Amino acid sequence: MPERIFVAVAWPYANGPLHLGHIAGCYLSADIFARYHRIKGSEVLMVSGSDTHGTPITIRADQEGITPEQVVDRYHAMFMESWDKMGISFDLFTSTQTENHEKVVHDVFTTLYDKGFIYTDNMLLAYCSQCDRYLPDRYVEGTCPHCNNTRARGDQCDACGRTLDPQDLVEPHCSICGTTPEFRESEHFFLKLSAFEKPLLEWVEEQDHWRNNVKNFTRQFLRDGLKDRAISRDLSWGVSLPVEGYEFKRIYVWFEAVIGYLSAAVQWAEANGGNWEDFWKDENTKSYYFIGKDNIPFHSIIWPAIIMAYDKGLNLPYDVPANEFLSLENQKFSTSQNWAVWVPDYLEKYDPDPLRYLLSINMPESGDSDFSWS
Repeated sequence: MPERIFVAVAWPYANGPLHLGHIAGCYLSADIFARYHRIKGSEVLMVSGSDTHGTPITIRADQEGITPEQVVDRYHAMFMESWDKMGISFDLFTSTQTENHEKVVHDVFTTLYDKGFIYTDNMLLAYCSQCDRYLPDRYVEGTCPHCNNTRARGDQCDACGRTLDPQDLVEPHCSICGTTPEFRESEHFFLKLSAFEKPLLEWVEEQDHWRNNVKNFTRQFLRDGLKDRAISRDLSWGVSLPVEGYEFKRIYVWFEAVIGYLSAAVQWAEANGGNWEDFWKDENTKSYYFIGKDNIPFHSIIWPAIIMAYDKGLNLPYDVPANEFLSLENQKFSTSQNWAVWVPDYLEKYDPDPLRYLLSINMPESGDSDFSWS
């Protein structure tokens, strides 16, 4: 029977070309799912876009001595070419750099702020005396206090999946120069996540169709307790704050990027004469969020909390089918370490269909899988 399906796919950082880990992690499975439902006659909207405001973009810009805009323009164009050649059938692939996205983010922020779910408080931020700047969370590296991974970042540990703050790290250091940062107080905006701990846990317990890895991770995360999280930073690159007096701060990327699923639907509707509310407010519409396992808490906890706080009739995620990781020759894919099979390089030499087939039969749905040239 035809359905209405919203397919939301993770937004890649526009700091480097796509690699096979990205394709196997979420994009190929989302494309197969969307194509299946289109063949069934369902009404499908599949959206994503370039995440242009993450600190990986500013890190790349610093490394190359160019502007973040130049980095974004280069890799967004590269993404579009890769989707076309790989046959990934987005209805809209946009970016967080649009006026539409900023408008929707400002609306969500202002609504939550007026309701008291966003408030101001002082927090400690890492400051590097050698670089003479406040450090974005990803510019701080150290040892994870939960799993002892020595290469954890100030926003998240990729080894155990925990979200972090820079001051949580053991032996933190600046990823640019290696200096141990000092922590200075700065006023910022906080999302009152703690107010949604109980309703989120009740909601998650009802999701019996979720994959075990997603539900178990989310349940344990909530049982450990939610802390309010800062959603602004001392940056010049990013979505502005819609509050006077904070012109030199920006909305933190993890808050504004997930709103992209909503802003993309609005943009698609305006461009195509459609109705975005059909995909967001009709309770019979099912929304599926295709992501990698490192993004689980942002899509099963933080984004649902924002939707609950916004309280304008938006659907909560129906499913969050997070894949495990694909490795390369038994080592983790890494853009920063340049360990990858880059999609543009592959497509220069080979056809996409054999790769789509290989990644489909080895897709890391229930456990990590490996790609090797042999």
